[in-house]
Amino acid sequence: MQSTQSPLKTLGRHIAQYRKHTLLTPVCAAMEVFMEVLIPYATAGIIDKGISKGDIGQVCLYGLFMIVLAAASMFFGVMAGRFASTASSGFAANLRQSMFNNIQTFSFSNIDKFSTAGLVTRMTTDVTNLQNAFQMCTRIAVRAPLTLISSMFMCFFINARIAGVFFIALVVLATVLFTIIRKVTKLFSQVFEKYDALNASVQENVSAIRVVKAFVREEYEKGKFSRAALNVCELFVKAESIIALNGPVMNLIVYGCMIAISWFGAHFIVGGTLTTGELTSLFSYVMSTLMSLMMLSMIFVMLTMSIASGKRVAEVINEKADLTDPEKPVSVVKDGSIDFQGVTFSYHKGTAARPVLRNITLHIHAGETIGIIGGTGCGKSTLVSLISRLYDADEGIVSVGGLDVRRYDMEALRNQVAVVLQKNVLFSGTILDNLRWGKEDATLEECQAVCRLACADEFIERMPDKYDTFIEQGGTNVSGGQKQRLCIARALLKSPKVLILDDSTSAVDTATDAKIRKAFAQRIPGVTKLIIAQRISSVQDADRIIVMEDGAIAAFDTHEKLLEHNDIYREIYETQQGGSGDFDEAALADAKEGE
Repeated sequence: MQSTQSPLKTLGRHIAQYRKHTLLTPVCAAMEVFMEVLIPYATAGIIDKGISKGDIGQVCLYGLFMIVLAAASMFFGVMAGRFASTASSGFAANLRQSMFNNIQTFSFSNIDKFSTAGLVTRMTTDVTNLQNAFQMCTRIAVRAPLTLISSMFMCFFINARIAGVFFIALVVLATVLFTIIRKVTKLFSQVFEKYDALNASVQENVSAIRVVKAFVREEYEKGKFSRAALNVCELFVKAESIIALNGPVMNLIVYGCMIAISWFGAHFIVGGTLTTGELTSLFSYVMSTLMSLMMLSMIFVMLTMSIASGKRVAEVINEKADLTDPEKPVSVVKDGSIDFQGVTFSYHKGTAARPVLRNITLHIHAGETIGIIGGTGCGKSTLVSLISRLYDADEGIVSVGGLDVRRYDMEALRNQVAVVLQKNVLFSGTILDNLRWGKEDATLEECQAVCRLACADEFIERMPDKYDTFIEQGGTNVSGGQKQRLCIARALLKSPKVLILDDSTSAVDTATDAKIRKAFAQRIPGVTKLIIAQRISSVQDADRIIVMEDGAIAAFDTHEKLLEHNDIYREIYETQQGGSGDFDEAALADAKEGE
């Protein structure tokens, strides 16, 4: 859901903290320009009143005046640069923080809208463009027009007829700038879209580097990245080729003005209406004026780039999360009971696509252990995602603890509905750091207790640093099964009323899986447990089992009754029993004997 607030207003909010620096920058830039503009006038005084008349005193006086002006100009220039850097860097930091904070509120559907790579591009490349443009606007965009106006004023003050040359230069430059800006604006918008594709290629390759190497697909990935990089390159070449016209046109204007002033100036000197010093200062003012024009053209180009970036950044900041808390949210989840009443859900609302879930109705008592089984794509993960309100149902009601999940404070709900997702993620840091995602102030003893429940203590105790062992980014230095057990322990540390395991023991051997289920039954009997699995052995001891097919519930009963009455469940069971050949069968039998 997109806010109607304009991008300019959105970006402007993030400058308020640095309003003082933003205002002081143009003030210092104006003082810098004022000092610089007087220097050529002092130069004319040295030539006309000192050198031409042989008056050393006048030379020294005007020379001292020039030194004071130069020192003052340098001081104000340094201060302008410092204030501009502080304001622009703070502006960029605020934008990134605001984007990141808003992204944290996004539902999965919001993130899907932008894509992960697109969000990374906006927080890096786009914000950097805005930072550079803001710094340029607060300093150079003030300095350049002031220099232009002041220099033109001094030219008219010295000789109004020669100053008329500038008007021709301004008309030519304005025409060129308008043409350039009009053509490159669309190109830069396309460039940043291609940046998204480039970042996506890098992100996908790095995160899946083991798969790439396992399938020897390095050359293919290189080719894919080269195509993405070439697309960016080609668009930049087009844009820069148009911008490059600015330089030759500017040189033509500079040299044209110099020739014109030299021609007219020579006639005026011969006629006695212009002095040599005044002609010299005119040349300085011409160069200042034309350099200001060149800086203005650069500003227009930078603004053209930043307009596209500004829109993209504002889109993220103004995006409203699809899922929000109600006006008076309930913060206490009574128990772990779960109800679905006529629930239908689709990821792409309003399309003709078939819903992922269709007319789901079921009731789960608090403390029950429920197994969920079914083929790939039948809607198992989607079903449990609605319980913790990662998505909202299109139709029907999902209730936890007897209340519609949309009535709860989302943080309170998700603290009581712990989910161990299919894609297990560990963060760089120690094992303790990762476990404490479930409870920030958890003691070592609490962490050890949940690790015993998840059978994670077995491998942690074998590690040299035990719970202080450092986990690499993405958990690359632990196995898939170890990662799953740590994620289960992390979820248990929340002391939830509902625990959802979304195929989260798939990488764990059957013996360990049996131990985990036994520990759950004995140690957390009051917690409602939903276990999605591909193996019937992981769910057959559950109180009841949901069999899903094509987005609907095909059956919901005990293991024994499903074997007797449900063809789908019986077929899965017989297939797995007949060809399992599980190397842990003996260990699993031992585990069952010990129950």
